[in-house]
Amino acid sequence: MNQEIRVLDVVALTEDIADRGLLRGQVGTVVESLGPGVFEVEFVDNDGRTYAMLPLKTSQLLLLHYQPA
Repeated sequence: MNQEIRVLDVVALTEDIADRGLLRGQVGTVVESLGPGVFEVEFVDNDGRTYAMLPLKTSQLLLLHYQPA
């Protein structure tokens, strides 16, 4: 199943982003579509503070699902 990523979707990183201190598997929220296949993703800690926000390509993201297909 290949679903399209949209604004407010919850996603996980598929690779480390070492220069930003992000590891594969970290979870973020898509906050903006920047163009075809590129999204601004916000990463927030347990206290609700943003610790990273950066543009990422679809290939760097895994769309997470919370309900059966």
